[in-house]
Amino acid sequence: MILPVIMAGGSGSRLWPLSRKLQPKQFLSLVGEQSMLQETVARLQGLACDDPLIICGEDHRFTVAEQLRENNVDNKGILLEPAGRNTAPAIALAALEAIKGGNDPLLLVLAADHVITNVPAFQKAILQAQALAESEPELESESEKLVTFGIVPSKAETGYGYIKKGAALGEGFEVAAFVEKPNQATAEQYLASGDYVWNSGLFLFKASVYLKALGEFQPQILSACETAMQHSARDIDFIRPQADAFLSSPDDSIDYAVMEKANNVAMVPMDCGWSDVGSWSALWDVSNKDDNGNTVRGEVLLEQTENCYVRSHDDKIIATVGLQNIVIVDTADALLVAAKDKVQDVKKIVETLKSNDCEIKQAKVENHRKVYRPWGYYDSIDAGERFQVKRIVVYPNAHLSLQMHHHRAEHWIVVSGTALVTKGDEEFLVGENQSTYIPLGVTHRLHNPGSIALEMIEVQSGSYLGEDDIVRFDDIYGRSKPKK
Repeated sequence: MILPVIMAGGSGSRLWPLSRKLQPKQFLSLVGEQSMLQETVARLQGLACDDPLIICGEDHRFTVAEQLRENNVDNKGILLEPAGRNTAPAIALAALEAIKGGNDPLLLVLAADHVITNVPAFQKAILQAQALAESEPELESESEKLVTFGIVPSKAETGYGYIKKGAALGEGFEVAAFVEKPNQATAEQYLASGDYVWNSGLFLFKASVYLKALGEFQPQILSACETAMQHSARDIDFIRPQADAFLSSPDDSIDYAVMEKANNVAMVPMDCGWSDVGSWSALWDVSNKDDNGNTVRGEVLLEQTENCYVRSHDDKIIATVGLQNIVIVDTADALLVAAKDKVQDVKKIVETLKSNDCEIKQAKVENHRKVYRPWGYYDSIDAGERFQVKRIVVYPNAHLSLQMHHHRAEHWIVVSGTALVTKGDEEFLVGENQSTYIPLGVTHRLHNPGSIALEMIEVQSGSYLGEDDIVRFDDIYGRSKPKK
């Protein structure tokens, strides 16, 4: 049986302003109507697969859980990395979880932020790889391969690493070499030779085969991950490895830690319309275009415009006249206009915002104006010196944590639905067109007891309005108190 392991970490800063640290590209609808994570899960339909095991960071756990719930997808768990340690330790956590109870499944390691337009070709390559990753009864265990997938190149690309084909091996090839990202001339030589494929970062291998190789070439990673999983905790669907043990692991990719060192590595070519969507120009490459080569999302009017990517926000109209090879991306709180051949430098804008002294500018790297929480979402509609105004929506029967703020007071006005409010020792209902006041330093909780969404306006006032000014005393979602 194949166990899909979906890597859903990463910040996706090159797709700013749409992608943010707390809502990176894997959780966005970039090409289709579903998010990239949801599309990754959907393309497994038709394969003989188990429910997926998802790997992500603590900040993204509720987004992952909600997107799986929206598509009625069961899972084997959501593994929460205490911190990023690259792909080799992350996959080790998944492999150790997979072998619990004596199982030894094939791990199909996928990235949640890739585009694949030809799903039948993708699935065919997986089935071809399965024969290499599994041992036949009459063969020794050494025949079990660590299989990587090589993307058949469509152009001389300098943004990807390459794999050089070796001798034919069943439906695939031995790996002659892993090659770093080349310059343009070298990439053109690779393409012309026909001996090189792009390194996709997708893999198929038995959990035990990977762990054996990791123990041979990077025993510190294996030891740290074993200790972390031995002392892990499970909370609903969330699996939390022991943090201190995991943080002692070296930071290393699976390519450097294992694939480039092992002698049982195979490569299966995959010609499936793949892209890692590493920039706005890459997204334009894989998106549908009109007769003038333009890709548009939202309310867009084009005049004398060619080969552009234009994305508007909500009902805002973007109109262009006389443009060529331009990227325009509008969000509620930021607008990007860039030459299509310069979009790799968007990350420089992100770094500038990170280093800015202004908290409002720094926040535009962290999240969108609308922020999703496990209980609903809020939209920061206005802010100024010592005040902030939010529109809050709480799902039916959802609870916020019992909490307190050191630096701000809050006024709540219910627009629709009914709120059950806890304030200090009091508990009372607040209906439509009614309001209440939460003084600074008073414990409080908000609960929607109704069958429809609760919508309200919150006005915060005080000396500090950051989201980290929350002391949680009780929380059904397992969120810890912030460190001061």
